[in-house]
Amino acid sequence: MAEQIPVVDLEAALSERPPDGLLDAVRGAAEQIGIIQVVNHGVPEDLIADFSRRMGRVLSLPRAEKARLASPSGHPHRGWRQWPDDSGRLELERYNVAQFDTPDDAQAAGVPAEYLRLYAHPNVWPPDDPELRGATFGYIAAAGRLAGRVLSLYARALGVPPGTFALGALPHLRLTTNDYPTWAYPESGSGPEASSDEDKLLLLEHADDSVLTILSQQGDYEGLQVQLPDGGWRAVPIVPGTLQAFSGMLLTRWTGGRLRAVRHRVIAGGTMTRRSTAVFCYPSLETVVAPLPPFAGAAGAGDAPAQEPVRVWDHVKGRAEDYLAEYGRPEQIAAWREGRPYVAELSETSAGR
Repeated sequence: MAEQIPVVDLEAALSERPPDGLLDAVRGAAEQIGIIQVVNHGVPEDLIADFSRRMGRVLSLPRAEKARLASPSGHPHRGWRQWPDDSGRLELERYNVAQFDTPDDAQAAGVPAEYLRLYAHPNVWPPDDPELRGATFGYIAAAGRLAGRVLSLYARALGVPPGTFALGALPHLRLTTNDYPTWAYPESGSGPEASSDEDKLLLLEHADDSVLTILSQQGDYEGLQVQLPDGGWRAVPIVPGTLQAFSGMLLTRWTGGRLRAVRHRVIAGGTMTRRSTAVFCYPSLETVVAPLPPFAGAAGAGDAPAQEPVRVWDHVKGRAEDYLAEYGRPEQIAAWREGRPYVAELSETSAGR
């Protein structure tokens, strides 16, 4: 059971009498892998469908039109961008949205003045679909509420007080939609005939820096994989009507290492495609995250760095620079430093042109 990815009826799990064994399954998944799938999650299906349709239309536009939706200042987490491999072949396409369009919007919502520079680089919206903005912000808010409910479920499964994992009055949220292209390059050894999944990664192995990430996935193949305790990988099934809840690094810190931040990756599907949308959920920016009283001292000495208190603001304020330092290409870093748009070059044979 510990290595399964349970599909959890959230309404039933949070009821006065949850089904026998359900909380044990949730606890095992949260401790051993770091992911559950949820149904009856409270995010309206029509909201999910409307957002997906509108975002899908944007990502299907001609490349020249999408290039106009890149961040004007080269911010890696605003607007549209493409992510090619070292040979110029498109691995994924992204659209990123911050929780607020501008510092003024953030201030009006109650973000303290010292944190407003996080929103100095505005979101980018397509001019021909003004309703995408409302659908996106509606989806972000709904995913944030779902994160709170999943954290309540985890508290219940762990036998700690209901409000243990409190996100605060204004949780910090952000959204990324990933669009994965077909991947069939016989000459590269990276098509369907590749010898192993590691030969055809479109998204490298990593864990999210959030408390929870709420994910929706669509597509023709099960490309999302999560790491098991023995180091192996398991595909996350595409189950209609479900959303996925990923545990992130801050949840590991909150629980003194008891709950695992799920390590995950995406493999290519040959001639098949997939799309996913992640809403990354953090406590409010002023929150200091450290092992909570029920978990203090629970981790071993090897987990000491994860025991240190960290303010969410300090955790996220350098996200763009940290990302570029690890993944950015020289031309992308130069665009960021010079405050100009960045559009990656693709090879002549690449998808996405």
